Amino acid sequence: MKIFYSAKNYTGETKQGELDVKNERELATQLRADGFILTSFKEIRVSEREKAQVNFLNRFIRISLTDKLMFARNLSVMIVSGLPLSRAIKNIALQTEKKKFAQILMEIYEEIQAGNSFADALAKYPGIFDDLFVNMIRVGEVSGNLEEVLNILALQLEKEHELMSKVKGAMTYPAVILTVMIGIGIVMLTYVLPKLMSVFTDMDVVLPASTRFIIALSNVFQNHGILVALAFASLIIFLRFFMMMEAGKKTLGFLLVNMPIVRNIVIKVNCSRFARIYSSLLKSGVSSVESLKILSETLTNYYYQNAMKDCVVKIQKGIALSAIVSKYPRIFPVLVSQMIQVGEETGKTETVLLKLAEFYEDEVSQITKNMSSIIEPILMVFIGAAVGFFAISMLQPMYSIMDNIK
Repeated sequence: MKIFYSAKNYTGETKQGELDVKNERELATQLRADGFILTSFKEIRVSEREKAQVNFLNRFIRISLTDKLMFARNLSVMIVSGLPLSRAIKNIALQTEKKKFAQILMEIYEEIQAGNSFADALAKYPGIFDDLFVNMIRVGEVSGNLEEVLNILALQLEKEHELMSKVKGAMTYPAVILTVMIGIGIVMLTYVLPKLMSVFTDMDVVLPASTRFIIALSNVFQNHGILVALAFASLIIFLRFFMMMEAGKKTLGFLLVNMPIVRNIVIKVNCSRFARIYSSLLKSGVSSVESLKILSETLTNYYYQNAMKDCVVKIQKGIALSAIVSKYPRIFPVLVSQMIQVGEETGKTETVLLKLAEFYEDEVSQITKNMSSIIEPILMVFIGAAVGFFAISMLQPMYSIMDNIK
């Protein structure tokens, strides 16, 4: 059952939040593991009818991170200004340019007008509002500090947007270069090379293996272009479905945490997201166990998800989070476990995690700034090797023809 609780630690610090537990005893045990004593609690009743109201198609509706950020920020400003929640949502819906999102906001407005909670209304659109968003809003509603929770959410989404923008920006340059290179290669193999091949077929010359390979490749593109396009499209579809399976997620996760250059970015990005999201959830009043459960769904890398699930199990047994994280040195650098330990010892875990998040965000920013200078030489070598292979493959038969003429 869902329980909203109030708790206090030995230093007098109070904490409020929501937790899914079997009974009061389990709630008290989990809070004691965090160093808190239960002072009061209230069961949150959710009917089975309400749980089943999530439309299947709503799971596939998506909006941009920017739109979600602006929604949280504008809603926070309006609530602080004294506007009722339902009216604030209606105002945002009327100002939203994207029709689909505006329609969804109006449906949320109608749900609130009908007497449903804001969190329950948001939960009906899991493709837009994930567990992180819904749980923080629910705690904000029950505890009466919704505007503060919205501010935390807006900051979280803003940092998330900045982080993803930097990573995408760093990857755009090599992606464009490789795409153009592949496009030029296909044009050369399909239209230019067949004209050169007629020269070789007229001469009685034994062609080198590299030339025969390029000619065979050219024949495939020229004579079976549609089949190649279909095979490529099928491969993309297969990979997308494969990445949705556990084996695919595990494979991709393994590659990302082991590839040179990429590994460094992936670890820093995930550590930054872990620290900031965990800090935001704790600050909003969500318990450490519930926060780690949300993190296991929010972090996208398979190995980080598994680590969070392990943390959920072990932290309920009374093991400190810093000790659990230290068992994963490959994905969590030593600094992470050390900083968490400092937070546990001083009782300022939220503040310490926020500083850790800022540190890794600065690291990612620095890496992405230098990314072009790192990737450019690698791309130049790769492009040079491809052009050189093609040139040698074409020139070698020419020299053989010249030798025969002599």
